[in-house]
Amino acid sequence: MQYLLLSYANEDELDAIPPDQLGAVTDAIDRVVQDTMRGGQLRALGRLQPTAAATTVRERRGTLLTTDGPFAETREQLGGFYLIECADLDEALDVARRLAACRAGSLIEVRPLRPSFHD
Repeated sequence: MQYLLLSYANEDELDAIPPDQLGAVTDAIDRVVQDTMRGGQLRALGRLQPTAAATTVRERRGTLLTTDGPFAETREQLGGFYLIECADLDEALDVARRLAACRAGSLIEVRPLRPSFHD
């Protein structure tokens, strides 16, 4: 089964990490990424630009509205994702715990994927 691990963090707190500590964080994330690649779990990953680069599109009463920035102001912002293939939720949670331990995001949301609309 496929799971999407969504990594949330406070962008201001991430920007405040001193460069000497940031290297340790990115090294820790890279170890988890390499382990999940070798284990055949990792399918895709991506790192997002800051929320200031976001554009939101929504429909209101038949009109499409486009606004700069994210949809909602939140304490933590979505910063990236990992698409993994795991036997079950416990295995997916293990990967999420390892990512959370890297301290680059204060929250990792684990969401199972539904079959596509065409399946």
